[in-house]
Amino acid sequence: MKKQTLHSIQKLKECGEPIAALTAYDSSFAKLISERGVEIILIGDSLGMVMQGHQSTIPVSMDNMVYHTQCVSNTNQGSWLIADMPYMSYATESQTLQNAAKLMQAGANMVKVEGGQWLCSSIKKLFERGVPVCAHLGLTPQSVDALGGFKVQGRDESNAKQIIRDALAIEKAGASLLVLECVPKDLATNITQQLNIPTIGIGAGNQTDGQVLVMQDMLGINNDFRPKFVKNFFKYEYVSSIDDAITAYISAVKDRSFPDDEHSFV
Repeated sequence: MKKQTLHSIQKLKECGEPIAALTAYDSSFAKLISERGVEIILIGDSLGMVMQGHQSTIPVSMDNMVYHTQCVSNTNQGSWLIADMPYMSYATESQTLQNAAKLMQAGANMVKVEGGQWLCSSIKKLFERGVPVCAHLGLTPQSVDALGGFKVQGRDESNAKQIIRDALAIEKAGASLLVLECVPKDLATNITQQLNIPTIGIGAGNQTDGQVLVMQDMLGINNDFRPKFVKNFFKYEYVSSIDDAITAYISAVKDRSFPDDEHSFV
């Protein structure tokens, strides 16, 4: 595949072609996923749950994120690499700049932060220093305790309006991508239409500019906890390998058959 850039990903939004994204945490899967043509690989702090066995993403450290970003970067075949800034690694502006530099030096093309308008000054400083930023709104896993658990966000009018305000402010501050997690599909569609930057959904309906899933969820490996938005692409008769499952996922994202109503929130 050709090497993905911010420009090429932005062009996908502009031409209406959905963006396919998956997580990866090691060199083997990074090579496999990127060779299949996934435009974005997310080195997510979800590794704390699927790789380390924790109950949340909160225990994940900067050292963990740097290590896994290096592993993915080593064999990536051209996908755009987004690395999560882990819990409390961007509490202050100076801390944000220092830790973002570590991830970029480890091979990331972009860093991802969770939160609303309080992040705008940090996003602006990263943007001014040439560090691309992906923001994350809706269900933000690092704040799961404050949110009262893994719950859909934006169902009431007040919360929905706040998410819209946050999205617009974050774009203005300089974010180049926005992940929307576990929000009603109509809200995600509204935000996608208002923003110039691409939106990547996870449990946000099929009208966002792209989709992302945790790779282990997409392969049906994690059976203990399966959110509504997760679909196992490895259980169909025509899928006989991990390669096939990745290809099936990309195809379903591209033709917007995934997520369907069964895997979306209203």
